[in-house]
Amino acid sequence: MAQLDPTKIQVKSNAVPVWEQEETFQELMAERLRQAPWLILSAAIHAILALLVIVLMPEKNKADAKAIVEMDIKEEQQIEEPPPPPPPETKTEEVTEEVVVTETTVTETDEAFDTESEDISKESAFDSNQWNSAVGLGGGAGGRYGGRGGGRGGKGGGKSYAAAIDAGLKWLAAHQDEDGKWDTDGFMKHDLADGGEMCDGPGNPVHDVGVTGLALLAFLGDGSTMKSGPYKQNIKKGINWLRKQQQQNGLFGTNASHDFVYDHAIAAYAMCEAFGLSNYKLLRKTAQKGINYLESHRNPYSVWRYQPRDNDNDISVTGWAIMAYESGEFFGLQINKSALDLCETFLDQVSDATGKHGYTKQGEGSSRKPGDHGTKFPIEKGEALTAVGLFCRFFMNQDPKEKPIMKASADLLRSKPPVWDEKSGSIDHYYWYYATYALYQYGGSHWNDWKKKLESSVVKNQHRAAAEKNLLGSWDPIGAWGEDGGRVYSTAILVLTLEAYYRYSRLVR
Repeated sequence: MAQLDPTKIQVKSNAVPVWEQEETFQELMAERLRQAPWLILSAAIHAILALLVIVLMPEKNKADAKAIVEMDIKEEQQIEEPPPPPPPETKTEEVTEEVVVTETTVTETDEAFDTESEDISKESAFDSNQWNSAVGLGGGAGGRYGGRGGGRGGKGGGKSYAAAIDAGLKWLAAHQDEDGKWDTDGFMKHDLADGGEMCDGPGNPVHDVGVTGLALLAFLGDGSTMKSGPYKQNIKKGINWLRKQQQQNGLFGTNASHDFVYDHAIAAYAMCEAFGLSNYKLLRKTAQKGINYLESHRNPYSVWRYQPRDNDNDISVTGWAIMAYESGEFFGLQINKSALDLCETFLDQVSDATGKHGYTKQGEGSSRKPGDHGTKFPIEKGEALTAVGLFCRFFMNQDPKEKPIMKASADLLRSKPPVWDEKSGSIDHYYWYYATYALYQYGGSHWNDWKKKLESSVVKNQHRAAAEKNLLGSWDPIGAWGEDGGRVYSTAILVLTLEAYYRYSRLVR
């Protein structure tokens, strides 16, 4: 083979290396981008032509042609992208299933509650522009209800108070009927045969609704609700019984007795607390209807009396109605704010510079029943209506610093402390209940003086002998209104009295 002579090989100086003759990636992409408008235009023209073909072709071939066109367009427009990077490796969390403890037993009370969900505005008795509602705080509410349950362990009144409250609640629980009510005149049917002396002290059966409401308020006052606490079942049963007593117009019970509105107002008060403190939404309708009835019963442009729209007013019925209204508003029910304004006006109308609050007008003492009731329980032994007025003022957020009459009222109450003296007729559990709450709110030396007397008059007169199994924890109904409410009334209202340390926090600071 001939060999090339290196000296004869000619190299052109302007020759371009092969690797420099190839197009770079950037040049290829630039070229593609320059062609993109024409590709898009081409795809659009193909799509228009294909649509025209579909319109002109027979109906049976349109569907197939349309699918082909769509596939063709997608292929034309599809741009290949590099695949996304793989996701970072993650460690699978171990999920721990939360164990929820629930009651497996469905009680009759639970099944009986109405599951119907209605707009609360439909249940209101009046136009919405007359009403004002607050935000409900439901179970575990703070504010005025924040200290409930504090009586256990000796808080507030000390161990003697806590023991008396526990004994009273146990007696009430043991004397509740299976259907949930407290039988005013027949409660002793629950007494143990071997428990010593049978209980006496029956009341008037027309007040079953009212005394059931008071007993429920006592359990709620100590911190139990429909969902928690040692007396949960007692509250559920009692509330369910009250629900069954409510008429279509909202009235709890009947109007058979002359003073039936007392029973309704106390029951409505209890229903509002049970609804709010238990956060039991199914009670909203029942509680609202109870408030609505009170509003329909109230006198036009004024407050309450025994009969609906009676054109007469009294502070005693009005006091319970105020409690129901204020509790209902706190827990988000609708109340007529102008009614509370009228209540404040009425309290000013029936009170004088001495601090005394009258029954229906200035200077008028507490009412007494016909017969020797006024002789047996002289009205000058207490200041029940002044106590009602003063506590209502606190409950409606009046401040003693701005209302001098409140100090005058507190002075008057301190001058007539509780004394357990059956012969003198000084026992008035109703008076002691309201005065205790009013003076606890007032505080200072007024409260310190009062609570010392409360220890000797209330705590020490409770049945506490172990041998008295049936009477143990109760109080004798020998006060001014004991024959109406009986032993259930006396026990419930005195338990409530001792709960004043923590049932409501100080309302005005």
